[in-house]
Amino acid sequence: MHELRVKKSPFQRVKMTLSIIMLVAVVGCTKVEQEGKSAVRSGGESKIKVTATIGMISDVAEQIGGEEVEVTGLMGPGVDPHLYKASQGDIRKLDQADIVFYGGLHLEGKMTDILEKLESKKRTVAVSGNIDPSLLRSGKDAGGTQYDPHIWFNVKHWISAAQTIEQTLTEYDPEHAESYRKRTEAYIKQLDALDQEIRTKIGMIPERSRVLVTAHDAFGYFGEAYGMKVMGLQGISTAAEYGSKDVGDLRDFLVENGIKAVFTESSIPTKSMEAVIAGAREKGHEVKIGGELYSDSMGSPGSDADTYIKMVRHNVDTIVEALK
Repeated sequence: MHELRVKKSPFQRVKMTLSIIMLVAVVGCTKVEQEGKSAVRSGGESKIKVTATIGMISDVAEQIGGEEVEVTGLMGPGVDPHLYKASQGDIRKLDQADIVFYGGLHLEGKMTDILEKLESKKRTVAVSGNIDPSLLRSGKDAGGTQYDPHIWFNVKHWISAAQTIEQTLTEYDPEHAESYRKRTEAYIKQLDALDQEIRTKIGMIPERSRVLVTAHDAFGYFGEAYGMKVMGLQGISTAAEYGSKDVGDLRDFLVENGIKAVFTESSIPTKSMEAVIAGAREKGHEVKIGGELYSDSMGSPGSDADTYIKMVRHNVDTIVEALK
C-alpha cells in the first residue's frame, strides 16, 4: 500500500514556515520568562525593568544601565522616604520589576518590611549593602543601634552605591557587562570631580562659620566628609518626634555661637525651623533662612537639582553662598 502524498502549494509551505517561526519565538520568550530574565538582547527583546525607591537611586540606575534598562521610581520630588507608605500602584511596580534597588539602613521606614520580604522572590538590592559598616554613622535616635541611611551626602559612599548597581546589573545581564562597566567608570569620574569641587567650595567658608543647621540630621555624612559641624532639629529619621526642648536647645546654640543662617529642606515642612528662628529672635539674635536644601529627594524635572550630581551641587552652592 502506497502512502498518499498531497502536494502543498507555495502558499501553504510559506504559511507552515511562518507558523514554525512563531512557535519557536513563543517557546523562546517563555524560556526567558521562566529563567527570570528580561534583558535587552539582539532581536528586540524587552529592557530590564528596574524599580527604585528614591530619585537618587533611579538616577544612578539610569546612568549605569543606559539603554539596557527601563527605570521606574516610586518616590518623586519632595517626598519623605522615612514616612512614605507604599500604595497599591507601588506594589504593582515592585512586583513587575526584574530588579529592585533601595537605599537600605531603614531609609524607607514603613516600606522596609515589604522590601525585605521581596528579597525571597526576586533580585532586591540595598545600594548601601557594600559599604564597610565601620564607615557608617550610628543613628542617635535609635539608641546607636541603627545606621544613618543618608549615604549619598558623602560622594565616596555614593561611588560604592554606583558600583553595587553595576555589579547587580552585570550579574543579571552578563551579556552587557562591558557596557555597564564603561558607563560606571565614566560616572565615577564625574563623582570624583564632584567630590573635589565640594572640598574646594567649602574651603571658601571661614572655618568658624562652617556650621550647617537643618531640619533633620540628614547631612551628617556631608559634615564628616567635608569638614562642617552639622546639627539637625530632628534625628536621622523624620519619624522621630521633636519637642519644645529640642527647639530650645537648638535656639540656644544659635544664639550662643552667633550662627546667622539655618536651612530648610525640600521634603520637610518649614514650620519647625521657623519656630527656632522665632525663638532666637526673642533672645535678640537674628537668624535667616539661608536657603532650601535637598535632603531625601531630588528636584523636579528641569530644575537645577533633577540629577544626583546637580542636587549635590545646588546644596553646596546654597550653603557656601549663605555662610561665606
